Amino acid sequence: MNIGLIGLPKAGKTTIFNALTGQAAETAEYDTGKVEPNVGVVPVADERVEKLSALYNPRKTIHATIEFIDFVGAHQGAAKGGLFSGEGMALIKTADALALVLRNFSNPTIEGLLGPPKPLGDLETLMDELILSDQVVAERRLERIRQDHQRGKKTPQTLAEEKVMERLVQGLTEGRPVRSVPLTPEEQKLIGGYKFLTAKSILILLNSDESRYGKDPRLTEALHGKVKGWEGTQNTESSSPAPGSIPVIEFAGKFEMELAQLDPSDREAFMADMGIGESARSRLTRAAYEALGYISFFTVGEDEVRAWTIRKGETALDAAGTIHSDLARGFIRAECFTVKDLLELGSEKAVKDKGLFRLEGKEYIVQDGDILHIRFSV
Repeated sequence: MNIGLIGLPKAGKTTIFNALTGQAAETAEYDTGKVEPNVGVVPVADERVEKLSALYNPRKTIHATIEFIDFVGAHQGAAKGGLFSGEGMALIKTADALALVLRNFSNPTIEGLLGPPKPLGDLETLMDELILSDQVVAERRLERIRQDHQRGKKTPQTLAEEKVMERLVQGLTEGRPVRSVPLTPEEQKLIGGYKFLTAKSILILLNSDESRYGKDPRLTEALHGKVKGWEGTQNTESSSPAPGSIPVIEFAGKFEMELAQLDPSDREAFMADMGIGESARSRLTRAAYEALGYISFFTVGEDEVRAWTIRKGETALDAAGTIHSDLARGFIRAECFTVKDLLELGSEKAVKDKGLFRLEGKEYIVQDGDILHIRFSV
């Protein structure tokens, strides 16, 4: 899973990136001219992994991970086609989800250049720019399809794609994101290669300073209201899980960036003083799992205890393929039990004795907290 941090200039994207990853990427009040993104991979905090590791004492313990991409400079020099048409556009499109960073902090230098923070207005600008980017792509593709058809180059696929693009262009012109347009699984495959930005799951990150953090619940409610139409609930024909409400998460960005550089014991004391119950990384990880519809399953043994990530609704066959393509190709059965039962009973033998050990077929829907061992033959 990877999450792209995007926002208007000087919203504090790199500050948030440093808070999440513990890195020390350069932050500056002025434009540095940098265009290469910052990339960091962080483990997903999950106490179940630690408990399983304590039980099996494996040679390796591997958490699930999230990759964060800070698109520094990705929006510069893109005046012709909007904020999301310059360098870095191709990389932005690869993100599984987009985290929209909104400035909600005081800084005299930045305010002298850009004015006081206005997170609601910034969110509206970002939403408009995302729609503009997708609208340009959809209109260009629709124009090319129609030109090919006029030349006699018609296929069943291009005819079907033309109809989908017409609906997308109409929706985008009306200010609706791609994710709100009802599409069948077949139609989703037709447009999958375009990686429309408004088809992605989004999260809202409010980057506040210490004086503002937690002080204005009405602002959070107003931000929720702004993105209500982006929650994608109309896409009922989708084969993937229906997305839920878009999370709005407030971070004390600069404060949490400094926290990320401290020892864990010192970090907890400072967080308590600020009224921060858990780290930025933990809050965003949980929100990302919910927004993208992800769950974790586990593989265990003396060699390795590992957490794996799949989407809700995916099957034992999908889980096998996540581990290794050979397991999916030669899939026979999945031996299955749960972390909860294992930790309560203390051993696999006790789980079997209680009749809680199961054999599941390839169509079994994997549940969060399942432990799987794939039987296969290649």
